[in-house]
Amino acid sequence: MSEITVPALATAPQVGGLADAVFEGADQQPGRVQLGRKAGDRWEDVTTAQFRDQVMALAKGLLAQGIRFGDPVAIMSRTRYEWTLFDFALWTIGARPVPVYPTSSSEQLAWILHDTRAMGCVLEDDDHAMTLAAVIDRVPWLTRVWQLDAGAVEHLVADGERVADSVVHRHRLAIKPDAVATVIYTSGTTGRPRGCVLTHSNFMAECDNLIARWRSLFEPSDGDQPSTLLFLPLAHVFGRMVEVAAVRAGARLAHQPEMAVAALLPDLRSFRPTFVLAVPYVFEKIFNAARAKAEEEGNLAVFDRAADIAVRFAEAREREALGLGPGPGTALRMQHLLFDRLVFSKIREAMGGRVRNAVSGGSTMGRRLGLFFDGAGVTIYEGYGLTESSAAATANPPGRVRFGTVGTPVPGVSLRLTDDGEILLRGDTVFSGYLNDTEGSAESLRGGWLHTGDLGSMDEVGYLTITGRKKEIIVTRSGKSLSPALLEDRVREHPLVEQCIVVGNDRPYVAALVTLDHDATGHWLKLRGKPKLTPRELVRDPELEAEIRRGVSAANTLVSTAESVRNFRILPGTFTEEAGLVTPSRKLRRAVVESAYAEEIEALYAH
Repeated sequence: MSEITVPALATAPQVGGLADAVFEGADQQPGRVQLGRKAGDRWEDVTTAQFRDQVMALAKGLLAQGIRFGDPVAIMSRTRYEWTLFDFALWTIGARPVPVYPTSSSEQLAWILHDTRAMGCVLEDDDHAMTLAAVIDRVPWLTRVWQLDAGAVEHLVADGERVADSVVHRHRLAIKPDAVATVIYTSGTTGRPRGCVLTHSNFMAECDNLIARWRSLFEPSDGDQPSTLLFLPLAHVFGRMVEVAAVRAGARLAHQPEMAVAALLPDLRSFRPTFVLAVPYVFEKIFNAARAKAEEEGNLAVFDRAADIAVRFAEAREREALGLGPGPGTALRMQHLLFDRLVFSKIREAMGGRVRNAVSGGSTMGRRLGLFFDGAGVTIYEGYGLTESSAAATANPPGRVRFGTVGTPVPGVSLRLTDDGEILLRGDTVFSGYLNDTEGSAESLRGGWLHTGDLGSMDEVGYLTITGRKKEIIVTRSGKSLSPALLEDRVREHPLVEQCIVVGNDRPYVAALVTLDHDATGHWLKLRGKPKLTPRELVRDPELEAEIRRGVSAANTLVSTAESVRNFRILPGTFTEEAGLVTPSRKLRRAVVESAYAEEIEALYAH
């Protein structure tokens, strides 16, 4: 059993809560820009004083409408400015915001409202109002409903005009660090979501230690105020951590409701953040879009050569930083400088032009992709964490990134690997348990450690690599055990592949289902002069099948013959969050996918 502890760099406050940062920031630097708010095609600055006043006005409105200390209030919305406003207003009066994914079904919403006994619910639009209407009779204790697109903020502010500021401050000053800040429901890959109870102290310990360790992200550079565009779902703990950390660090925070590259890139270019935090899917899409554009312009050979140089350059810098060898030689530096002008600068410009650092989490990112971006001038710090650990539990440290790993424990976290490779965590960021689930809490928090259910390996200097999940280990009929994640991640590196699920439990051999990237396949057809095909026609195209076979063959080189994918099928559809097949961070809901595609899986073993 191996174990490593990284001492905390920041001590959690002994008094107060998350909203104090809003009021203290306004008192200390009232004119500093705190947020950017989209207004048409431009971004309006919101100072710390303005944001404090907005939080105060909304908090008074919530009190006027009956929300009290400790009351749960659900928020069902995409990522937008008003969510952050509601979060801090609710925290100001000691209430508990409960995030709900905007794609949730009526049954999922009803479960969260029932489990938390939420007194109020913030909805974004008419679609969400209809989702709630379908189950409203099952939650009679829900007494307040507000809709953002119907003027919720304005109505609440008007109602709160008669409430004195002193009443709000009495609530705020009564909040203690161990008070519940939020209940975040795990999106889960199996079973019914469970509510993770996270305190103000959990988030303060998480964010303050991240800020202290990764100062390169949160400190001004070349006169630019640190800034980030938040496009992760605020219903996810990763997005919530970004929101809190930005406010506590004094970084300028803006919101974008879509992770789709077509919607995201224009806002990256206009807002021009200095750092971004995303799931690997976003970085994959940015890379694939850049490569597709180069191919369309007849510059694919140049792009691929640049990609190779970027990877080699980053590998040399990695060896140098880790003390394992020399840095890039003169010839490599000259080639890198050439391709920086031709290729890398364009990729940075597509991300806004000022991004030099990024953080990736939520799922595993391929080593080569991380090396490419580092060689292109954007260092991605990959990390690992759970809702139960208030987001990041490990991350690659500044100046010593080991690509393909999720780094070392963040300050204040202890990490232990059991003999079978399960990752255990301990620290001030670890949650206190699941709401209304004493048995599940006791099972997860055994012996003072959070048992994550994730499997990993640790190298000689303490860098963690995620190898899979205990419940996802495949055992073939011959008794061969394997974790499917390694194969799936490698197949997904093919630019035409969006998702891959490896199957084979109690089967004679390993097989896979593959879904296609819609944008990439459209580009592929166009360049080959092929007519537009229906999804069912496309998956039968022999050239396309040969392309995907190459991706599968590349993945098979990573494992033994007994562990390799022997058969695969390309699906005409995709695994979507709306269908419940993937989580918002793009993790496969394995059991749900296998059930939905049971016939296709049987067909893989029919001969």
